Amino acid sequence: MENYKELEQKYTKWIWILSITIPVVVAILFGVNLQKLGYDVEPLSFLPPIYATINGLTAVLLVWAVAAIKKGNKALHERLIKLCIACSVAFLAMYVAYHMTSIETKYGGEGWMRYAYFFILISHILLSIIIIPFVLITFVRGISGSYQRHKKLARITYPMWLYVAVTGVIVYLMISPYYVN
Repeated sequence: MENYKELEQKYTKWIWILSITIPVVVAILFGVNLQKLGYDVEPLSFLPPIYATINGLTAVLLVWAVAAIKKGNKALHERLIKLCIACSVAFLAMYVAYHMTSIETKYGGEGWMRYAYFFILISHILLSIIIIPFVLITFVRGISGSYQRHKKLARITYPMWLYVAVTGVIVYLMISPYYVN
């Protein structure tokens, strides 16, 4: 079996390719609106509450994963983290699909709520980009058996990922009154 350093080196290139490619592709696709391009597509307006729920589920699973590892249950911890990654991928696919088929929703709140909304939204977006390599590196360290290095990085990754998941739900709850069906 490869030692953990060889395994990490094997995946490092892919981690950085994904960490750069995912935000770039999402940004490009976010700018592509099929309706505005003249395609007769049905808006996927049912998706926001689903992907907000997936964000909430991710938060719950992350907390459960940390509780599992604190109890020494490595197998459950690993399964839950894999499920969190799958939820994040599903969220991203639905988020992009929604924005490619629907007209942009503008936040209609006023006063301090508007500032709060944009602070939460911007911090959510920035951390959702930054978190990608953190999650992938932390995951590879865990599956490669580099547990001390995994644990050290997970102490940074976990609160960031949890923040992204929770603020995804908050952003949805704040903008949902302004969705047009």
